[in-house]
Amino acid sequence: MLENQSIKEIQKNINSRQISIKEVVQYYLDKIDKLNPDLNAIVLQKDRELIIKEAIEKDNNKEIDKPLNGLPIAIKDLSDVVGFKTTYGFPGSRNNKPSRNSLFVNRLIDKGAIVIGKTNTAELGVGGHTINRLFGPTSNVYDLSKSAAGSSGGASSAVAAGLLPFADGTDQMGSCRGPAAYANIYGFRPTPGLISVDRTGQSFDLPILTTPGCFARNPKDMSILLDEMVGSHSMDKFSFDLDGSFKNQNISDKEFSAFKIGWLSNMNVDYNIEKDILEICENKLKDLEKINIKVEAIKPKIKNDILWNSWTTLRAKSIYEDTLAMNISDINSMTFQAIWEYNKGKEIKSEDLQLALVQKQQCLNQINLIFKNFDFLALPSAQVFPFDKNLQFPKKLNNIELDTYHRWLEVFVLSSLLELPTITIPVGFNKNGMPMGMQIIGRNKDDFKLFSFAKKYEDVFNFSKIKPKLN
Repeated sequence: MLENQSIKEIQKNINSRQISIKEVVQYYLDKIDKLNPDLNAIVLQKDRELIIKEAIEKDNNKEIDKPLNGLPIAIKDLSDVVGFKTTYGFPGSRNNKPSRNSLFVNRLIDKGAIVIGKTNTAELGVGGHTINRLFGPTSNVYDLSKSAAGSSGGASSAVAAGLLPFADGTDQMGSCRGPAAYANIYGFRPTPGLISVDRTGQSFDLPILTTPGCFARNPKDMSILLDEMVGSHSMDKFSFDLDGSFKNQNISDKEFSAFKIGWLSNMNVDYNIEKDILEICENKLKDLEKINIKVEAIKPKIKNDILWNSWTTLRAKSIYEDTLAMNISDINSMTFQAIWEYNKGKEIKSEDLQLALVQKQQCLNQINLIFKNFDFLALPSAQVFPFDKNLQFPKKLNNIELDTYHRWLEVFVLSSLLELPTITIPVGFNKNGMPMGMQIIGRNKDDFKLFSFAKKYEDVFNFSKIKPKLN
């Protein structure tokens, strides 16, 4: 009965007592029981009886005024939920028990959501592919032998398979955008600060590189989750509020057709991207042109080596500081990727940071000039199609040896470094039936405008109606 209902319809039926919260929760738990053994998307799941008990209590309390009343969610295993371990997929943290919730988790619980477990992540959140030594890899919903991307691949696979109505993620180097592309769903990295994070313990002064984000099969479902996650908090000095709500961002066909998109393609041939990915994205851009949206291929004046140097310097320093804060006793017990970042970050001096910040500003100045003529910019949401899930990362792309473990994630740097809200929209499939997405990038704090585009895009192309064939 719930298979084809939108989240709004499920909410309405709960509130009108057409269906109980217990029935809704049981529906999702049955899907998890059936599909999660193959997907490995949800880990650290709470006992089924305890989840059902919580649902019954909500039914009895008649909390119909809570917007997420009874909807289940599993939190990415990088964020804290009291009663669950936060392992980061790292053997050294297998017994880490948080004493308080992450800020956005508090908000979701306060709004009536039921936390049923955690979603799988890349080990320590580093690497772009959801695999770790505690739980293993998460499978792609369109081919169980392939990667779900990462580091929020557990969340994206869970949503795409219908195990959850929506899910949170975190995004530093594409961790919401890449998994969404690999799952034919929507993945959102908001302007940093829109979703608050506890920053009271941070002793270093670096730009915000990581932000919580979210996934849903369509933007309307996503808006229901987003509206309860966002907003300023006294524990986050970078946090801010937007005037309005995501669920109310609606535009007319005329307003939609008035948008102008700058297509960045492979960034002046600097990005190594599989040819079929570019073709799928460009075909969808042509479809947008058919409904009068203006699309123009542009060649930005940003020098990619400057963008890359700024990003890799700031990222490595940030991961180094995070590693120190975790008090990991044996650095060599971490993954290759995390050790790489730690060792690079350890050698970064204050003058290196200053140069990286200057380079960041240079790139931002160039992008701001481009935004004078465009509403949005567009880039592919991946450089390679889903690969063997047992690999740590691709070592070659288009038969070219990659010089770092994360060069295949380069398409995500622009948004992350320059703090630009970005949403992955589905754009199609290749000849092997593997999905792909495209990043639509907005100006800083232009999240509502970006979301209004995504909503109308889904209304036109209906990608959420395409679902994986899972047994």
